[in-house]
Amino acid sequence: MLDRLRDPLVRLRLAGWAEGVTLLLLFFVAIPIKRLLGLPEATRVAGAVHGLAFVAYLVVLADTAAGAAWRLRAVAVALAAALVPFGTFVHGRRLTRRIAREDGAASTLHPTSTAR
Repeated sequence: MLDRLRDPLVRLRLAGWAEGVTLLLLFFVAIPIKRLLGLPEATRVAGAVHGLAFVAYLVVLADTAAGAAWRLRAVAVALAAALVPFGTFVHGRRLTRRIAREDGAASTLHPTSTAR
């Protein structure tokens, strides 16, 4: 498993998963707790965790895009996915299909990638 983390698309998918889960927790758990129970701490904590996950996603996205020389459109799609609930899950699924197509061959996505 740790060997797979060398693949930039795998890292991007994991970062997207973390970003998506924290966004959903913020929207569907923390905000209702704040509104229904009057506990603003819920959104402060969940918001901070989501903020960290979002920044991590942006860093991994920048690394992946730069290493693979992604076109601006591909970067914009990945960024837009992080702004929409469930977006990173859909984008992650597309990345999974891309990883599966490249499995068994040398990855051309990053200069330091090697054949799996």
